[in-house]
Amino acid sequence: MSELIKLKTNHRDLLCYQKAEAIYDMTYFFANKFLERGDRTRDQMVQAARSGKQNIIEGYAASATSIESELKLMNVAKSSLQELYADYEDYLRVRRLNRWESSSEAFKKAQELGRKHNETAFWSALIEERNDETIANLALILIHQADFMLHKFIEQIGERFTQEGGFREHLTHTRLKHRNKQTESQ
Repeated sequence: MSELIKLKTNHRDLLCYQKAEAIYDMTYFFANKFLERGDRTRDQMVQAARSGKQNIIEGYAASATSIESELKLMNVAKSSLQELYADYEDYLRVRRLNRWESSSEAFKKAQELGRKHNETAFWSALIEERNDETIANLALILIHQADFMLHKFIEQIGERFTQEGGFREHLTHTRLKHRNKQTESQ
């Protein structure tokens, strides 16, 4: 069976997961600090961030036996993070807060930090004393980076399927190989 089901590394080793976890923690902090209890957006943002993170876990776990499930779940993670991205955009827009321009110094610094740091502890410490505008802009940058990572990861899954085939193909190949061995030994 070990040749059929490939052992996977821990999902925590995936950079896209690490980034999604940091986004979830940042969103949880943001929603509880800046959105009122009972505000539907508060729950929606936390759930979208959670869905992004959790679907990476589920998709990666499913990959041992189903590339199709892995692709679908990674795409759900990507979609959930895009929904969260729109919520942060809405938050800034309706409150008439500034959205950082890509040419601004703050944007460039945050983008560079996002390239260097995926760990939750770094981002949690960084946002502790920041205002809502800053945290929302940081979240937008991290979500954009996670989206790019997931896009590349989904492309890699597709390439792996093209080169290696799916689980059913492996089952059939293994069964035929076993059957041929039995026929040869008789």
